[in-house]
Amino acid sequence: MIETFPSLLFLIGARGSGKSTVGRLLAQRLGWQFLDADDCLEKAAGRTIATIFAVEGETAFRDREAMILGELCQRTEHVIATGGGVVLRPANRTLLRQSGFAVWLQASPEAAFARLSADPATQERRPNLTSVGGFEELRTIIAAREPLYRECADFTLDTAALSPDAAANAILTAWRSTFRSSFGASSSSSSA
Repeated sequence: MIETFPSLLFLIGARGSGKSTVGRLLAQRLGWQFLDADDCLEKAAGRTIATIFAVEGETAFRDREAMILGELCQRTEHVIATGGGVVLRPANRTLLRQSGFAVWLQASPEAAFARLSADPATQERRPNLTSVGGFEELRTIIAAREPLYRECADFTLDTAALSPDAAANAILTAWRSTFRSSFGASSSSSSA
């Protein structure tokens, strides 16, 4: 149990759930720094995620992802948007739970796919994770990872019908409420 307000706020969830957009707003409101774990991974590797998958394979990518998460967990006063698959490894799930406040941003496969389709970086940066690709891949992956996201999440928020501003406000309210409650203040927690 975290005894004080945690100095790390993690955003977890599938591609297209709004982690990077909402994360920047949260960091700004908290006066913290924002980091996208995928950006950190690409910078450290000197290549895109798609290239890492193509050249090194998924296992090597997941090794890099775990290493970056470990490094990011050493920071303070950061909002961190994680990669969608960071929850696949049990050690990563444990690290997320122990190192900060994890918010699972949910979005329906339809909403996530629409966002990804509108993002010009999707093709270049995000590799297909199965032979199916596209909407069907996203739907399958979201369903398969749901219990893993749930295991890590201190708070769950469906972003499909929320603006990034409204999502950031809801997360800050839940974060403050959760930790006031842990100190015995009269606030109710909205965590999942």
